[in-house]
Amino acid sequence: MVVLAVGVGLWARRANENEIAAKLASEETANIIATQNTPEITPEGTLAKVIRVIDGDTIVIEGGERVRYIGMDAPETVDPKKPVQCFGPEASAENKLLVEGKTVRLEKDVSDKDIYGRLLRYVWLDGTNIDLELVQLGFAFSDPFPPNTKYKNQILQAEQSARSAHLGLWSACPPRD
Repeated sequence: MVVLAVGVGLWARRANENEIAAKLASEETANIIATQNTPEITPEGTLAKVIRVIDGDTIVIEGGERVRYIGMDAPETVDPKKPVQCFGPEASAENKLLVEGKTVRLEKDVSDKDIYGRLLRYVWLDGTNIDLELVQLGFAFSDPFPPNTKYKNQILQAEQSARSAHLGLWSACPPRD
């Protein structure tokens, strides 16, 4: 009888240990999944993985949030009210080359979101401001939109340089209205 009682006691303890281990594993898995889909907030901004590029100035990050770059405007490729604009496909392709599948840092200026519900952010990759880079390479125009003007002067200067050097859209497109 004593052996049977000890055996049942050990079985119950193992069953309880297995239940606890399963619960911990389940919680750990849930935490890993939550961490993978939640951008990491750092003192310098938010780190997030770009899962899709929509066009030359808009991306989608893990978790499904859309992010609109600040301070610039790329020619349209997906606006249902406008035809595909000159150099739009090239701007979209360049943005994809620069950030798709990569972890970027998102920097907020003043406004959190635009009227379409997109996050408004400067997008940084390895110390490079992608908003500025796209303008500097001639894939986008400067488009300061108050109150989000932290890098306005740098982006305006980048546009002037690209325009003077006839880079990208400055050599391929008619003047913008």
